[in-house]
Amino acid sequence: MEQRLKTDLSKFDPREFDRGASSLKFFIWHWVNVIFFISPFCPSSAIRCFLLRLFGAKVGKGVVISKPGVNIKFPWRLRIGDHVWIGEGAWIYNLDEVTIGNHVNIAQGAMILTGNHNYKSVRFETIFGPVTIEDGVFIGAKSIVCPNVICRSHSVLAAGSVATSTLKEYGIYQGNPAEYKKERIIS
Repeated sequence: MEQRLKTDLSKFDPREFDRGASSLKFFIWHWVNVIFFISPFCPSSAIRCFLLRLFGAKVGKGVVISKPGVNIKFPWRLRIGDHVWIGEGAWIYNLDEVTIGNHVNIAQGAMILTGNHNYKSVRFETIFGPVTIEDGVFIGAKSIVCPNVICRSHSVLAAGSVATSTLKEYGIYQGNPAEYKKERIIS
């Protein structure tokens, strides 16, 4: 019988990951994120956008992050266009770059993921890939966008779906993994 290797998490070294900022900046951001984004204490979208900019995010005009529960890991790896809505409980886990175009809606509970673990490796090291969400995209509630995915212009990822590969422009996708269903027609 073939000898199978096993995962050995004692060999995983989180220090191999570069946060892209000092430990102090990350520590301060962590608490800003908890107090002003995750908690319900800050009702102002303008304050949230100001704080994102202060920590290095590029944020366009008319961005709405008005509901609590939004979790953004590293604002210095985030680019948001104009007139973007980010819904309650959305999670942007941006270990790599996340670029969000103009007029994008990221609905409540959606997750944008740029990192995962290499499940084929004994060390289970982290692997990364950017996410790009182009203009006019709608990311439905409780859906997941995985690393290295591009959501092309005006595509739709239906609620609860998981995008593991690029979505074609004006395509409507649903399921896990998300599959093309039909063309989006805007009237």
